[in-house]
Amino acid sequence: MYPNLKKSYKGFYPFRISTTSYIYPDHMHSNVKMLAPYLEEIELLLFESSPDDSLPSAHEIRALSDLAKTSGLTYNIHLPIDISISDRDPSVRRHGVEIIKRIIELTAPLTPTTYTLHIPWEEPGREKEKLTKWRERSYRSIEQILAGGVPGRTLSVETLMYPFEWLDDILIDLNLSVCLDLGHLILQGFDIEAHFNKYYERTSIIHLHGVKDNRDHLSIDMLPERDLTAVMKILKQFTGTVSLEVFAFKHLKASLTFLEKNWRDDRVIPFSSPP
Repeated sequence: MYPNLKKSYKGFYPFRISTTSYIYPDHMHSNVKMLAPYLEEIELLLFESSPDDSLPSAHEIRALSDLAKTSGLTYNIHLPIDISISDRDPSVRRHGVEIIKRIIELTAPLTPTTYTLHIPWEEPGREKEKLTKWRERSYRSIEQILAGGVPGRTLSVETLMYPFEWLDDILIDLNLSVCLDLGHLILQGFDIEAHFNKYYERTSIIHLHGVKDNRDHLSIDMLPERDLTAVMKILKQFTGTVSLEVFAFKHLKASLTFLEKNWRDDRVIPFSSPP
């Protein structure tokens, strides 16, 4: 018997409050069913594309769709992280593109709010020539994904462990969305308010999790105190999806409690809309 949350957060915030589909050590559908009464959206973690049965079946997708209809849930999809659309090897890139296209087709009945995409940087060093070729490979791969009629804004490119401005031209040219992972930005010492201001119009989802001792995906009460005010300012302005990207019930419960407490704190002053 798994523990349940004690209250619903539906309609509590101006954004859709979400968490991952792996809070309990159980199947995806079981996780969603247990979380559905309390949250507005679930981040379906499709981290693994291999073996073939690691992806949901058509039957599982129908069950998730039915559950969404009865509970009012929405979904966002985190695309696999065991593939690469930026790899030097063309066959690796082709495989990555085909997997993503397959998942988009499979999960279309769920009408996800976004598909979160990793564009990995796996090069040794950061020479200009390597960066240029990496961008070109990434651009071509995303073009192939979108060629089937998928709107660019459906894909949200996640901020990973490199300067996100490397992707600015691709975001603009292909009209992509952004997944602003605040934990990743904090780990790298980046200015999270500056990133939010810059990508505000493109940001469809925020990943929020705690960071401590160079570890992330912890409960958000472990956010560095110096970053907490900035995080709350960002959330006060945001109306998309905020996914508490944690992977255990204790981290989810602590995060929800901490977020509610700080949300009501009058010391947190909302800031004006970014230009």
